[in-house]
Amino acid sequence: MGHSGETPRLGAARLSPGTPEDAGSRWTTEAVVQCERLSKRFGSTLALDSVDLAVPAGQMLAVLGLSGSGKSTLLRSFNGLVTPSEGRVKVLGCEVTSANSEHLRTLRRQVGFIFQQFGLVGRICVLENVLAGALGRVKYPRFGVLSYPRRLRLEAIGHLERVGLADRAFQRADTLSGGQQQRVAIARALMQRPVLLLADEPVASLDPESSAAVMELMLRISREDNLTVIASLHQVELARGWADRLIGLRDGRVVADAKPDEMNEQRLSEIYRRVAEGKMDGPPAPANAFTTALAG
Repeated sequence: MGHSGETPRLGAARLSPGTPEDAGSRWTTEAVVQCERLSKRFGSTLALDSVDLAVPAGQMLAVLGLSGSGKSTLLRSFNGLVTPSEGRVKVLGCEVTSANSEHLRTLRRQVGFIFQQFGLVGRICVLENVLAGALGRVKYPRFGVLSYPRRLRLEAIGHLERVGLADRAFQRADTLSGGQQQRVAIARALMQRPVLLLADEPVASLDPESSAAVMELMLRISREDNLTVIASLHQVELARGWADRLIGLRDGRVVADAKPDEMNEQRLSEIYRRVAEGKMDGPPAPANAFTTALAG
């Protein structure tokens, strides 16, 4: 939406000149996110191990796995927060693994990121937190709600209405409940006008009722805006309820990839095998640990 002073957006996902399209390549022109043989090492730890993945536009994808399975590293590879050790990543037509700083900045303006701990500035009001999502589209730093153009203030109010918090616009962010703060974080991400939304354990710190509300909100927004959403989650049943597709990581490898109704106990046991077999580090896992992991 070409307002004066706003930055350009990347085009639809497409192959750049010289990208191989032979029969052995997994690259496609349709996928919003693509990775091929993606690996990442942190010292002696292999966090991602030859991951191949393609995510089409509008898909709601849940990434399941134990803590340390590589979920966060995978999501951070998609916007260049983590640099892969091997392999390739392409997001919205930008080959992230070889992009320069300017191309990465352009990409990140179109990729919203929602974190477990919300990332709000607690001492300022809800509306200003949401307006911060537009900083990539304005020329100069802004301080205070009135420093933003009126059109952006109206846009921010519109996003707060979508998440059901327009009546809290001038309330301090740190006075909200956890579920409300995460909804503000979603509104802030929408202020970027993203094409892709990444969510790293977005409901891990919320109670079950708030968790369900946040995931239902993300599902509704995805459907209304044709927004591609990739979220890492621990709660299997919650993921089954909203995702179009589930993938499971274990020790940095994709060990399951299925629709929710196809993610049976056998596939889940591949993802959570260490829990099921009582092989977690530290004290032996309780007998019901596998059931607990599945229920979230």
